[in-house]
Amino acid sequence: MKDFDAILDEHTRYLVRIAYLYVKNWATAEDIVQEVFLTYYQKSDQFRNESSLKTYLTKMTANRAKDYLRSWKHKKDVFFDTVFAQTKGADEEVIQKQQLASLEQKLFQLPLKYREPLILYYYNEQSIVEIALFLELNENTVKTRLRRAKQQLKEFFNEEEMEG
Repeated sequence: MKDFDAILDEHTRYLVRIAYLYVKNWATAEDIVQEVFLTYYQKSDQFRNESSLKTYLTKMTANRAKDYLRSWKHKKDVFFDTVFAQTKGADEEVIQKQQLASLEQKLFQLPLKYREPLILYYYNEQSIVEIALFLELNENTVKTRLRRAKQQLKEFFNEEEMEG
């Protein structure tokens, strides 16, 4: 097994960004990646080198992020964030809004079934075939979801231009 510290150094930033694209929260994304590395460390003997370590860790991260999105904790966090959103300081809110790029905001408006193939295709640079295998979907379904996601993003930007 590769030195665990080297694995952490090599993959942490990338995996946190992947997790963030699912959960939309940096702290939660970091927690998810910590759990992924802990699981990998405990079960590294189960890694069979059928894919690259990066692909293996990415899949673990995506699955853990999806588990989080289905969890009670996530639903509770969303509820409290909605109810207590007014308690944030005005400066903190402005900074937070400035940090989110327009594309990222639009990406998060997409349903997960459209957002996920976009992330895997453009950010993770996976092929249609790889995405289909990863998501356990038909290749044509992946192509359709990519096309629909791009169309929805285009519509979001057109609406923004018309409003602005």
